Amino acid sequence: MSDENTPKSIVLPLIISIVAISFAAIFVKWSSAPATILSMYRMILACFILVPVVWIKRKEFLKIERREWYLLFFAGLFLALHFALWFGSLKLTTVASSTIILALQPIIALIGGVILFKERTAPAALITMGIAVVGAIMVGWGDFGLSKNAIIGDILSFLSVIAVVGYLLIGQSTVKKVSHWIYSFCVFGFAAIALVMYNLVTGVAMGGYDIKEWGIFVLLAIVPTISHVINNWLLNYVNATTISMSILGEPVGATILAAIFLGERLVGWQIVGGLLVLLGVFLFLMEQINRYKKL
Repeated sequence: MSDENTPKSIVLPLIISIVAISFAAIFVKWSSAPATILSMYRMILACFILVPVVWIKRKEFLKIERREWYLLFFAGLFLALHFALWFGSLKLTTVASSTIILALQPIIALIGGVILFKERTAPAALITMGIAVVGAIMVGWGDFGLSKNAIIGDILSFLSVIAVVGYLLIGQSTVKKVSHWIYSFCVFGFAAIALVMYNLVTGVAMGGYDIKEWGIFVLLAIVPTISHVINNWLLNYVNATTISMSILGEPVGATILAAIFLGERLVGWQIVGGLLVLLGVFLFLMEQINRYKKL
């Protein structure tokens, strides 16, 4: 890292990231548009929002070599898959049931990091990760449905986790070649192209949505996308496992918001589980900060 004080600054951005991304499930639940349409317009509008900053940094595109362009393309493809699968999951099951599957993300990211980058994880980090995962399971266990649609929704959510981990693992090495703004713009753009092609090939209606739906498209492009931009920046300083661990706060935030805005019920032990998630995330981040201080 270029700045020894950088580790001290990662907690606040991660908190903002967790709060921002927690709203994504609520916006999807409010919408009646297909999952791939929500995903497509989110990415297209997010690219437009980034244009002013990208224009200022446009010379950075010259730094991107052919190999990096391939990696950016696959990162965008994985991101498109993540959004399409996860938004599809939210159409079939509750917010808590869908977001709880995200608790598996740090485990998959950890396995991927070990396989691809030979990363090592301290026993203390594994313990705190376990605390958070157990808490996340408690948050959503009562909302796991037994219907066919709910089971399909859970499967889609799990597949979306694999996709987003692939996106983060690619970004872990690629984002350091350019600024996080250019990286975000490129992967959002490739994700948008992939989703446009999918909708065209499958005949999903790309127009005819009312003002309410367009308002949701805009909200998705601004609020939860802030989380992705922050996470892409943080990949300069921390690994994909750390980002994935912090995202465990999303089931807590999303479940609380679902109770407020959607009337989805919370029981006492789900609240206890939420507190465990926050405790596990906090302890994990503190362990990571201490680790980076020693580097």
